Amino acid sequence: MPKATETTLEIDLNALRHNYHFLKSKLETPTKMLAVVKANGYGSDGVIVAKELETLGCDYFAVAYSGEGEQLRDAEITTPILVLHPLPINFNSIIERCLEPSIYSIKMLQAFIAFADSKSQKDYPIHLKFNTGLNRLGFTASEITTICNLLSKTSSVKVRSLFSHLAASEDVNEKSFTEGQINQFQHISEEISKVIGYQPLLHTLNTSGVLNYSEAQYDMVRCGIGLYGFGNDIRYNKELIPVLSLKTVISQIHHLSKGDTVGYGRKGQVNTALKTATLPIGHADGLPRTLGQGRASFLVNGKQAPIIGNVCMDMIMVNVTNIDCEEGDEVIVFDKTFTAEALADKMNSISYELLTALSSRIKRTISRKEIDKQ
Repeated sequence: MPKATETTLEIDLNALRHNYHFLKSKLETPTKMLAVVKANGYGSDGVIVAKELETLGCDYFAVAYSGEGEQLRDAEITTPILVLHPLPINFNSIIERCLEPSIYSIKMLQAFIAFADSKSQKDYPIHLKFNTGLNRLGFTASEITTICNLLSKTSSVKVRSLFSHLAASEDVNEKSFTEGQINQFQHISEEISKVIGYQPLLHTLNTSGVLNYSEAQYDMVRCGIGLYGFGNDIRYNKELIPVLSLKTVISQIHHLSKGDTVGYGRKGQVNTALKTATLPIGHADGLPRTLGQGRASFLVNGKQAPIIGNVCMDMIMVNVTNIDCEEGDEVIVFDKTFTAEALADKMNSISYELLTALSSRIKRTISRKEIDKQ
């Protein structure tokens, strides 16, 4: 494949397929797969990712907000789409675009039932989210009676699924807490299903849940970061392949002398003669200033080139003194081996934050690289 001639985010669809099949291999045959494609497919391209996964038979997609679901529908994605954080102002577009809302409070349930009634809906699919310890969104177990009373008085909606979200499924030190969440969800789902008289889909496992608590896979699992190549655990990272590679190029090379400085605030101090390369990427592209002043490095012709000075809005300067390179050479910000997870660690963060911050102005390209079978 040709080297990058500009800042480019490469999306490897064969890696995506590999990760999908690996996660599916952890499931019982009947268990459905919901792929989380919110935040533009974790910084990649939500439409490209969803179209690829749809060809693999993925059962559900999840987005954070209705606008993300509308983009998928505009791209002719027909797979069911769960909207994890719907807002009342978007109820009309949710129904018009056949999106399925997560309902997480009594107020929200009342409002959506009233809206569905006004639109003469019949058995419109909704998903009830329960808070079992994450304390972000969700009904509590004490609200089950009120929920069931509201549902019994309408035929405009029907519960498609009951679900919860694990708070620390990746942390072995939180096993008892996670098992407590799973037990809570089991009791809640049993009680609601008995009262409403039918069995909705049940799901509570995220990527780390699938890998560490597969016995609680229920009817469906929700996989996000694992599909993009990260398992939150070194054991599973070896089985997964990062889908995204971020590359840029050298725009200009400077030869600096002792006493010179580099970048805003003159933060890059030159104590001996050195060579720098300026790259067309910066914090407006999603690489934070915390990576500056030598905290992180990029790969230039296979060698690490540390950032010198502050990260600028549109440019970064790196030290290439001991690297044979020239203007136009490719630079790897992260890829399958020099990973986004490792780079995120340099900014005291996680791969999720780094990937989802990648700017839409970065050109996206698609590849299908051969998978190493070893």
